[in-house]
Amino acid sequence: MKYLNWHWLSLLLCFPLLTGCPLYSVSTASGSNSYISEDRRTSGIFIEDEGIELKASRRIHQQLGNSVHINVTSYNRIVLLTGEAPTEAVKTNIERLVMGVDNVRRIHNEITIAANTALSSRSNDTLLTSKVKARFLAERKFQINHVKIVTENGVVYLLGMVTREEGDNAAQIASSTSGVRKVVKAFEYLN
Repeated sequence: MKYLNWHWLSLLLCFPLLTGCPLYSVSTASGSNSYISEDRRTSGIFIEDEGIELKASRRIHQQLGNSVHINVTSYNRIVLLTGEAPTEAVKTNIERLVMGVDNVRRIHNEITIAANTALSSRSNDTLLTSKVKARFLAERKFQINHVKIVTENGVVYLLGMVTREEGDNAAQIASSTSGVRKVVKAFEYLN
């Protein structure tokens, strides 16, 4: 319980009472909903992932402020770092900061050395993520909550605990979505 964020726990416990819904839905910092009962992670790991994202983001912001644009995404305690940093040394420092967060198992450091992207690029990324999610739903080849999508500068990153077939299907659907420049698989395979 040492690593448990009590704000998230209170949200998890109160949500079904407020909605009357047996499916526990949690809104994440990125604005997407995750459904714990359909997630392959345990509820404890789900909460740890949320904590990792918050703690890592806070550390990066405290050290580097607005000189970088970094997204921290954790799935089953495996962290994906995306965004932009001005130098290779800063990129390496960010990885070190995040590795120091409790419970992080591994890091995929996909930070590019570049100036921070513009708001228009980030808006386009949000649109691309929505398009990929919509196609996942339309294709019905796997449970959508098993794959987490992160889009940065037209590149779609896919995370989750999936079978190889689910991962291949997700990558194929994402890569054939209009506007996607590249797809990077950061899955943890079940088989």
